[in-house]
Amino acid sequence: MLTIQIKTFEELSKQELYDLLQLRSEVFVVEQDCVYQDIDGKDQKAIHVLGYKANELVAYTRVFKPGDYFNESSIGRVVVAKRERAYKYGYDIMTASIKAIEENLNTTLIKISAQVYLKKFYTNLGFTAIGKEYLEDDIPHIAMIKE
Repeated sequence: MLTIQIKTFEELSKQELYDLLQLRSEVFVVEQDCVYQDIDGKDQKAIHVLGYKANELVAYTRVFKPGDYFNESSIGRVVVAKRERAYKYGYDIMTASIKAIEENLNTTLIKISAQVYLKKFYTNLGFTAIGKEYLEDDIPHIAMIKE
């Protein structure tokens, strides 16, 4: 089971920031072999949802209020360490992220930019695909919404 912590950028310790950037790089840059600008200037606006197992960061998302990323509230940089995916922590971290939006941002309308191969995963969490597929950093994505 994950222990969830929710923090603003200012509340993150240096170690927590290092750990979340390391996890994002491990998965998005190295594992997915995708060279892209992960440090995009948006972390400062985000609410960070951190998932710990035995004091190790193994799952993470960042959440935005409406207007900070999309017109709607949003969840991005959804990541689970490869060695931990068998435990379904993706559902745990997304459920915590949805709850964080509902409780902290007082809205239930959420938009995401999902990697196409994860469409079923997000559908199981109540998201619906909208529009056509598109490439983001040379990876097929689709916009999805949860109302």
